[in-house]
Amino acid sequence: MTLSVALGPDTEAGTHTGTATSTDVLTAPDIPWNLVIWNDPVNLMSYVSYVFRSYFGYSEAKATKLMLEVHKKGRSIVAHGSKEQVEQHAVAMHGYGLWATVEKASGGPGNGSGKGKGKRG
Repeated sequence: MTLSVALGPDTEAGTHTGTATSTDVLTAPDIPWNLVIWNDPVNLMSYVSYVFRSYFGYSEAKATKLMLEVHKKGRSIVAHGSKEQVEQHAVAMHGYGLWATVEKASGGPGNGSGKGKGKRG
């Protein structure tokens, strides 16, 4: 029996007997993802710092540093971890009224962001 399989961009399409082979490594579950918080015209800086302290358990100094990065640079990576963890954090941040997105981290673990994943991740 010959089986024809349509595969995604990370795999080689072709006709195989019963199996499909991959030519590239598919997205590994351990590839880190970043939680990005964006500056917005609504939330006070003190509130953003409060959210970082209360949700992630960051110290006042770390929360203030991240909040100032959001304010001055327009964005800050405030946490990283698995895609599922970071997506949960993004939903929580939306619940607090913050603008948050999820992005794939570059460089893998220890990518130099200096940001932890918080006590919840």
